[in-house]
Amino acid sequence: MQIRLPYGTSYLETTIPDERLAGILTLDSYLPEKNALDLVQDALATPFESRTLNELAREAKKIVVVTSDHTRPLPSKQTLPFILKDIRKGNPSAEITILIATGLHRAPTDQEMVDKFGAEIVEQEKFVIHKADDYSTLVRLEDLPSGAPLWVNRLAVEADLLLAEGFIEPHFFAGYSGGRKSIMPGISGRETILINHSAGFIDHPNTQSGTIQGNIFHQDMEHAARQAGLKFILNVTLDEEKNIIGAFAGHPEKAFDQGVRFTEKLTKLTSKRAEIVLTSNGGYPLDQNLYQAVKSMRTAEYVAKKGGVIITAASCIDGIGGDTFHRMLLNPGGAGAILEEIRATEPTATDLDQWQVQILVRILLDYKVIVVTEGVDPHELQAMGLDCATTLEEALAKAYDYTHNEAEIIVIPNGAGVFVESIE
Repeated sequence: MQIRLPYGTSYLETTIPDERLAGILTLDSYLPEKNALDLVQDALATPFESRTLNELAREAKKIVVVTSDHTRPLPSKQTLPFILKDIRKGNPSAEITILIATGLHRAPTDQEMVDKFGAEIVEQEKFVIHKADDYSTLVRLEDLPSGAPLWVNRLAVEADLLLAEGFIEPHFFAGYSGGRKSIMPGISGRETILINHSAGFIDHPNTQSGTIQGNIFHQDMEHAARQAGLKFILNVTLDEEKNIIGAFAGHPEKAFDQGVRFTEKLTKLTSKRAEIVLTSNGGYPLDQNLYQAVKSMRTAEYVAKKGGVIITAASCIDGIGGDTFHRMLLNPGGAGAILEEIRATEPTATDLDQWQVQILVRILLDYKVIVVTEGVDPHELQAMGLDCATTLEEALAKAYDYTHNEAEIIVIPNGAGVFVESIE
C-alpha cells in the first residue's frame, strides 16, 4: 500500500506491506452539495438563533472581528471578505477593526499576513495584533470558573459588536477548536492563559480531544466569551485538503454546537491498537514547528500499544517553536523528572508552553517517538528525548528495530484533524 502524509506544503510518501498495515484512519469522506463560497454565504444568510450580521451591524459603530493567526489553517481569504461585506451592507460607516488572536504565539510577519488574508485586505483594512503581555491594552473581567483572573483585549470588550471567525476541528485538550477559543486564549492576557493551561487542567480526565461535556477548558473558554460580549461567529469545517466543507454562523454557542456535531461525524474514528503508528500534523501551517507537532503525537497515543512507536512527520520550517518548550525538554533527568517538576508547579507559576511539554513527556514515558523532519537538528531532537529521521523509510526501519519486523502499523494521515477511540 502506498501511503502519503501531508508535510509542509507538499507530501511524503512511502509503501507499507499489506500484511503490516492494520488500518488507515482518515476523515470520513464528505462531498458538500455546494462550493465553499456558497456554504459561507448561506451560513451568514441563515444564522443559528441570531439576527444576520448585517442586521446586527446596523446598531453598531465600533465593530471588532476576531480572526485566527498564521498558525491556523482558517481560509480567511475566503471567509473574511463575506464578513466585511455583510457588515458594510448593514452599516457602511462602521469602524471595523480586525483583531488577530495570537494568544501567546509570536506576531505574524508581513508575508504571513499577506499569505493568510491577501494583499488587498491587508492594505485596505485596519488590523491589530493582540499582545497578551501588554496589559495597557487589556481589561479585567469576572474571574473564570477555575478562579483565574480574566484579562481580555480592550478593543473587543469595548466594541459595540464583537464577532469572531474560526474553524472547528478536534483539539487535544479543549475538545474542539473554534467558537469560544477565539476569545480565550485567542485575545486573553498571559496570566489568564497560563493559569488556565496549568498542570492540573492538562491532567484532568475530561481534557481530551472530542470531549466537551465536563471539559474544564471548555467551561473557562465559554465563560470568557460570554464575559467579553461575543455576539456572533462564523466557523467552518475543513477536509484533509483544507477545503471548506461546512459553515456555521450565528449565536456563539448555538452555531458552535452545530459545527461540533457536524465535525464529530467526520472526525470521530475507532481503531484497534498497533505497535507502530505513523502520522503527521496535517501539513502547513500546523506542522511549522515541533511544538505544534505534539498534537498528532497525542492522537497517535490513543491507538498505539504501550511500549510501541509513534512516528510523526512535520516540516518544522519555523524550528522547535519556543525557547521555554525547548529548554524544559532539555532537562537531563528525562521525561519522568520533567513531568514531576511540572506537576509540582503552582497554577500561578505556570510557565509558557509548559502544557505542551507536559503532554509530550507523558507520551515519552510510554512510547518511542520518531520525528520525521528537516527543520530541527537531529542532535537537538535527541537531546529532548526524541528520535529523528529525514524520510519515512528511515523512520519505519528504526521503528521495526525498536519493535520487530512483523509489527503492525496504523496510519493517521492527519493526526491533528481527527480523534480516535481505541476499541481494545
